[in-house]
Amino acid sequence: MDRAEEAALVARLREGDKAALRVVYTSFSDRLFGFLLRLSRRRDVAEDLHQETWVSVARHAERLADGTDLAAWLFTIARNKFRSWRRWAALDFTRFVGDAEGAEPEGPSARPDAGDELVALEKALEALPMAHREVLLLVGVEGLEAKQAAEVLGIQPEAFRQRLSRARAALSEKLDGPARKDAAVIG
Repeated sequence: MDRAEEAALVARLREGDKAALRVVYTSFSDRLFGFLLRLSRRRDVAEDLHQETWVSVARHAERLADGTDLAAWLFTIARNKFRSWRRWAALDFTRFVGDAEGAEPEGPSARPDAGDELVALEKALEALPMAHREVLLLVGVEGLEAKQAAEVLGIQPEAFRQRLSRARAALSEKLDGPARKDAAVIG
């Protein structure tokens, strides 16, 4: 969707146009769910957060400012829902662990048809600290531009670029593993 189409859609959302909300849902629902699933690593949590995200979108669409970047706005809401869930989960350990104690994280890496490289990438992403995982998911998986992702995270674009660089280095290290580092030292 180009900038003019997005501006028209934002204007329609501000007017309370339900058809515009359906267009936004159709355009972003799968991406937001995938983002939440990769962050939470639990389908049940991602489903709940996805629903909460869309309830917030519907409630607050009429308050959008002219020129709002829809992708950045939507991913910010989803990220905030996830962060709220994590805060509550930290206070209520049973909510975080749930009935699935010892269960494997859910997500694309759990698919039996996923290639070995995809599985390795998903596992490496899961092993990264949350700050690294967020930037990589927003840019690498969700395709947000650096400016949009910085807005989602609430940081300046330069700080985002630095965080992205560190995250890419950490991911590379996880993917390469200690064997490759040892070989570089030996060679």
